[in-house]
Amino acid sequence: MQLSPTMEKYIAHWGEMGTKWGVNRSVAQIHALLFLVNQPLTAEEISETLSLVRSNVSNSLKELQSWGLVKKDLPILGERRDYFIALQDVWEIFRVITEERKKRELDPTLTVLRQCAIEAETDTAIEAATRVKMDQVLEFLEVLLHGYDDFKNLPPSVLLKLLKMGGKIGQLASMFGKEE
Repeated sequence: MQLSPTMEKYIAHWGEMGTKWGVNRSVAQIHALLFLVNQPLTAEEISETLSLVRSNVSNSLKELQSWGLVKKDLPILGERRDYFIALQDVWEIFRVITEERKKRELDPTLTVLRQCAIEAETDTAIEAATRVKMDQVLEFLEVLLHGYDDFKNLPPSVLLKLLKMGGKIGQLASMFGKEE
């Protein structure tokens, strides 16, 4: 498959951004390719298009499938190879990535922070000021995740309106009371 220069640039940049987000470059590039093309691709086609080793493509596809960002397309009669497609809805991609990151990163962190808060109550080696800082981080994360739970199932049209409102939401909230 021949990519246009713009598609190549997009895919290369998505790979670079992936590394900054803690995602393997190949994984991010494969996701970008499958998102941009308008047809399912085999692992061989992905490998040839992106000049990646076939085993790297296979491992990357497994990772993308575990995140729920890529799935196998319906099998083609008489065809032994698997074809892969990526989620195409930007809001759904964002939701899946956010939910997976929450599950893999924030939920375990929240569990440990809660355990530390309990242990800090009886840990005489911790200063009171340190306990306060630990409690502040715990409270921040709990509020953040509670807010996420409130917003995650809103329809994209509502989320878009909220995002476009930007700072106006803060102005509206300040009308209802003083900042804490």
